[in-house]
Amino acid sequence: MLTKEPKPKKAAVVAEVQERLQGSEAVIVTEYRGLKVADIAKLRRALADVGGEYKIYKNRLVCIAAAELQLDLSDILVGPTAIAFVSPGHDFAAVAKVVRDFARTQEMLVIKGGLLNQSMISVDEVKELAGLPSREVLLSQLAGTFAAPMLKMANALQAVPRQFAYAVQALIDKNSASGE
Repeated sequence: MLTKEPKPKKAAVVAEVQERLQGSEAVIVTEYRGLKVADIAKLRRALADVGGEYKIYKNRLVCIAAAELQLDLSDILVGPTAIAFVSPGHDFAAVAKVVRDFARTQEMLVIKGGLLNQSMISVDEVKELAGLPSREVLLSQLAGTFAAPMLKMANALQAVPRQFAYAVQALIDKNSASGE
């Protein structure tokens, strides 16, 4: 007889998955079939460097946890599945880049999709987000955009006295040239 409620040990895993799904900026779901343990460890280290964590859970337990959060991940939780969690305050694009780049070199790693702000995103959207510049680059571009009008105004304000000084100097030069 099958029960819907997991056993206490598995209930703790469900609670952990729920906590991670709720506490993560985003998640990327992958299939790791055929990857060696050393490759997974390498991916985990690379993700840790950018604020990500790569965990393997049983699909059934992830489905239970997701269902309790009103998330439907059943379509992408097929086969050996691992999840890259993006820690709060870290850059989703950086984590997505690491996963995408690793999948390029290790063809056995397959990106299946993910969640961003508790909304499902497709494989293509994960790859698009991986192509974005880092958070620091985007912030500096934004700051540059805001600073540009102020710099133009400062230059315009500096130009008025400068032009006035040139005009006065030109008059002095003209008067001294005509007075000689």
